[in-house]
Amino acid sequence: MSFLNRRLAALALIFTFAISSCQPAQADATATPSARATSAPQVESTPTAASPLGVRKEALKGLVIQVWQPWFGIESNLFEAQVREFNRTNEWGITVQSISQINYSQLYNNTTTALPTANRPQLVIALPEHALAWNAGDYVVDLNTYISDPVYGFGSADIKDFPPIFLTQDSIGDKRLGLPAERSARFLLYNVSWARQLGFDSAPKTADDFREQACRARQSMFADTVPDNDAQGGWLVDTNAMTALSWLTAFGGGVLEGNDYRFLTPKNIAALTFVKQLYDDGCAWSSQPDADLPSIFSGRKALFMTAGLEELSDYSRGMATASNADEWTVLSFPGDMQNGLMIYGSSFVMLKSTPEQQLAAWLFVRWMLSPENQARWVQTTGLFPLRTSSLEALTSYSNSHPQWAAAVALIPDGKLQPQLASWRKVRVMLGDGFNSMFRLNIPAGRVAEILAVMESTARDLSK
Repeated sequence: MSFLNRRLAALALIFTFAISSCQPAQADATATPSARATSAPQVESTPTAASPLGVRKEALKGLVIQVWQPWFGIESNLFEAQVREFNRTNEWGITVQSISQINYSQLYNNTTTALPTANRPQLVIALPEHALAWNAGDYVVDLNTYISDPVYGFGSADIKDFPPIFLTQDSIGDKRLGLPAERSARFLLYNVSWARQLGFDSAPKTADDFREQACRARQSMFADTVPDNDAQGGWLVDTNAMTALSWLTAFGGGVLEGNDYRFLTPKNIAALTFVKQLYDDGCAWSSQPDADLPSIFSGRKALFMTAGLEELSDYSRGMATASNADEWTVLSFPGDMQNGLMIYGSSFVMLKSTPEQQLAAWLFVRWMLSPENQARWVQTTGLFPLRTSSLEALTSYSNSHPQWAAAVALIPDGKLQPQLASWRKVRVMLGDGFNSMFRLNIPAGRVAEILAVMESTARDLSK
């Protein structure tokens, strides 16, 4: 067995260990709904005639439901504030209890453990692939019933107010397993001012354009007397799974063929060969794991970097701290076939309970997705506005955050993640495999071997 093959075999083993943390764990004993949350008050009244749900409005009064959410810090604080506002102002007398699960992995594990019990929450803010796994056990409510309800649902204007890419992720066949709670994407950061000084009047539109600009930025580092920066200047390598998927998509590739994983394709080979050749030629470089990424960008050590939408404010502060007035923006990933931009994020997922609890959960979701609440969410998190009408309240924010505005303008370029429950594990493997290409310094001419390992591992993980 060659040294490279031994490395790939070891890599496959690492993949197996990397997803071991995705296995269900015991539920947190502190996350147990109250008895009130598991039984709706019985109030004698006439069902609302115009709603086919058959739930008496009086039955909602005093009802307590639980929502499990994955956040901490700023997002959790905002969500808790909005929950308190809903509890104080909603006309039905519903009380929502928010339980933080700290992160998505713990939320998935604890929810999976709670599903067969009476202690499961009524609403979960989870990743779409989590909902797919739970739906296989028939625990997830199809939200189409609530969206189309003539009394409590969304009107046609409301549906059109959501960009289609945000809604499609949770739509499986004729069922809707969720509605977007957050949506984000990873972008290329591009220093416009520096590019102009290098002789470029426009952002790269193709992979060849990207290579030319990255390589010229690297060459510019030889103009000074500082040898430590000679390897810098081009694209700072980022091995996030969404970055890898964005590059594959930009070259017309991807990770699926029908409903099966397929990595070893000519287009995927072309994508990874391009990226690795860029690195081999010195036009892309890697930093230390603990590097201050915003300072690298503000210090003109990389013409291109990669960041999530929620991280743009960090780079704005980095530029301000460095007193750097350079103009910069965000781009989709340029390729040979199309632009690559993967949109992803969590969704409101309703779990089966009583008709009263389900309606109460729906009313909270509908309230959270109001344009006003979405504007507040954007101003705090910097993520995409889930409704187009929210932009009317975000004019000042957009003007003061031009990179965010540029990201919003790229929403039509967005592509979907795989709509498979196994994606929660395969996504981890994709990031690990992409990272190994640089960490093991596999030559550009042998990226097919990495793709072969990815494909085999992905199919094993999906069984």
